[in-house]
Amino acid sequence: MLHIVNKSHAQTTTLQSCLRLAQSGSALLLIEDAVYAATTAGAAASGVVEALQRLKVYALQPDVDARGMTGKLIDGITTVDYGGFVDLVAEHPTCQSWL
Repeated sequence: MLHIVNKSHAQTTTLQSCLRLAQSGSALLLIEDAVYAATTAGAAASGVVEALQRLKVYALQPDVDARGMTGKLIDGITTVDYGGFVDLVAEHPTCQSWL
């Protein structure tokens, strides 16, 4: 399953709910303000560091760039462009958007 989160971990508990329910082997795509959770400043508090042990975590590169977070992501996060976003959706038979 591909989980897509768009809200910052500092604004809502959406990411924490997603991480609590996501099964091992799933993928997580952080978009919009959720990319802050993948930064060195936010990853520990957001739970992304622990999530990397059981999930494949991606961040949408255009959103990372738009927020000035380029070069600030933790190791283990894979960035994707819009084409990569489409590939992730096509690769996973089920997608869950966490709003």
